[in-house]
Amino acid sequence: MKYILDTNAVSALMRGEASVVATLRGKDKQDVAVPQPVMAEIAYGIARLPRSRRKERLRERFVLIREEMTRVPWDDEVSDRFGTAKAALERAGTRLEDFDLAVAAHALASGAVLVTANVRHLGRIPGLSIEDWAKG
Repeated sequence: MKYILDTNAVSALMRGEASVVATLRGKDKQDVAVPQPVMAEIAYGIARLPRSRRKERLRERFVLIREEMTRVPWDDEVSDRFGTAKAALERAGTRLEDFDLAVAAHALASGAVLVTANVRHLGRIPGLSIEDWAKG
């Protein structure tokens, strides 16, 4: 696996953002995966929406992503990377949300590039490689 998608990258796919969709199409399917924390954040985002056509369209797109995208398991290596990164950021006085750290820990443990538009915040994590597919 070479790329881990952050929540904002999956959201961009669900919205059909051209640059993200085009970049994904240029990658081998087995090289791109989504960690479970991202799936949880997307499920939460959809669940909190009021009943509407938009909510149903998003739910349908989420089902497609669930069916098509490989998941990255949360294993002991991910937990170790999470703990190390969180402690380093706290020592530096630059804490991040736990879900952001969890997603980054999946990329670190997999030796993958994290695909995110949240470059400024996640770029503070030592050793994390980042690409922003939304910039094209």
